[in-house]
Amino acid sequence: MRPDLDRIRARLRTACGEAGVDPGDRARLVLAVTLLAEPALTAGETVDVATAASDRRLAVTARLDHAVSQHSRNALPLLPERGDDETLTWHLAGGGPVTPADPDDERATREEMLALISRADTLTQEQRQLKHELAETNSGVLAMYVDLEQRDEQLRRAHAVIFRELEDALRPRPPAVAGLELAVHYSPTDQDSPTGGDLYDWFVLPDGQVHVTLVDAVGHGVTSTRHALTVTHAIRTLALEGHPFPDLIARASRTLAAIEPDLMATVILARADPATGRTRLANGGHPEPVLVKASGPARLLPAPVIGRGVGFPDPGSGRLVEVDLDPGDTLLLYTDGLVESRKDIDEGQVRLLALAETHRTHPAATLPRELVTRMHDVVRHADDTVVLVLRRPTVHSGQ
Repeated sequence: MRPDLDRIRARLRTACGEAGVDPGDRARLVLAVTLLAEPALTAGETVDVATAASDRRLAVTARLDHAVSQHSRNALPLLPERGDDETLTWHLAGGGPVTPADPDDERATREEMLALISRADTLTQEQRQLKHELAETNSGVLAMYVDLEQRDEQLRRAHAVIFRELEDALRPRPPAVAGLELAVHYSPTDQDSPTGGDLYDWFVLPDGQVHVTLVDAVGHGVTSTRHALTVTHAIRTLALEGHPFPDLIARASRTLAAIEPDLMATVILARADPATGRTRLANGGHPEPVLVKASGPARLLPAPVIGRGVGFPDPGSGRLVEVDLDPGDTLLLYTDGLVESRKDIDEGQVRLLALAETHRTHPAATLPRELVTRMHDVVRHADDTVVLVLRRPTVHSGQ
């Protein structure tokens, strides 16, 4: 995120917190201004944002160097009032509890994404209720049908904006680490609604090791997204607090049991040392990862003791799997959507092993997408799919 954009977002959050603006309205405001300001700032333009609070309301005005079309205004998650072409103004109701702004942009963004997900849930419930009312009444059918179509269109526009931001907030780019090449590809079940229960997280620990979390939450849609986000955030917190790697899945399950009693998710964790290639894997009910050596057959890495995921009885990872990634070796982590597209997971794993071998020298950056494209040539069972690649790069002579 650009520093000047960070300052704009922080200013909006502070003003909303001091005025007592609802978190959902704050989330839509911050997202709307971000969608307008980010391309303008990237192009070298000036973006001025002013706020003013009075009589339990907050006024926010954004001025840009270029005109914003009515079509672009209508696509924003929070519609501004009419003004001149370069100026947009929003008025938001305040008067709620005063809350200090979180100075950490990532945490604030996560809070706003959860508020947007909750709002999407509410809109979906309202849509269902409206359809139910439409089915039960014989009067006003035409008017209600028109209203339903309008609200459906509003919902689709809101979802489209939310999902674009969710992609950046919930699916982080791979960290740059010397000694490891990291890449990912995510393929949603529905291309028009790119959200589901398959999420991942990766970060560098203070000791230099790379931690990777891959989660597949039970269910579909925004609820499973919220569950998967909860699991990844819990495991990140526990890992950074220094809890032992073998205990993370079981400890996360115990921590979340009281908060999300209905949450169930399979989890696989990887902990890789970029300097040596030594990699440990903890598997909680997840599909077996694939190891592709620089030469020789690709093979699955089954856990010596079958583990269970978060929310399942007796959660945990059993005993760890440990491998040494030599230069040129590749480790594949994936969710079950990759190998179940033809409704036969055993056949899917056989096909994956064969493809992994033939693509062992394929560039790591595009390997996940290539594998998904070839594995999904025939889709009888559509499901969200994530493929993560960890590769120890080959050290060429003279380097």
